[in-house]
Amino acid sequence: MALELGSLREALVEAGASPEKARQAAAELASYENRFDGVDHALADFRTTMSELKGELNLLKWMIGFNLAMTLAILWRVFLR
Repeated sequence: MALELGSLREALVEAGASPEKARQAAAELASYENRFDGVDHALADFRTTMSELKGELNLLKWMIGFNLAMTLAILWRVFLR
């Protein structure tokens, strides 16, 4: 049996909906809520992955910059000697 939102079911019954329809509507809304929670968790995982990738990208930029500087220094030394 699906999770139901009890207060929503009670509010729908008080508003005039039949108890069966109110139960089905509450269960359907609860399933959407669970689905949105899954999306929130997926986005949180994505943000974590993106921050890790940004850190690795910054490291690669520093490595390329250092390599370029060393290469230019060696070429400078070789050709101007």
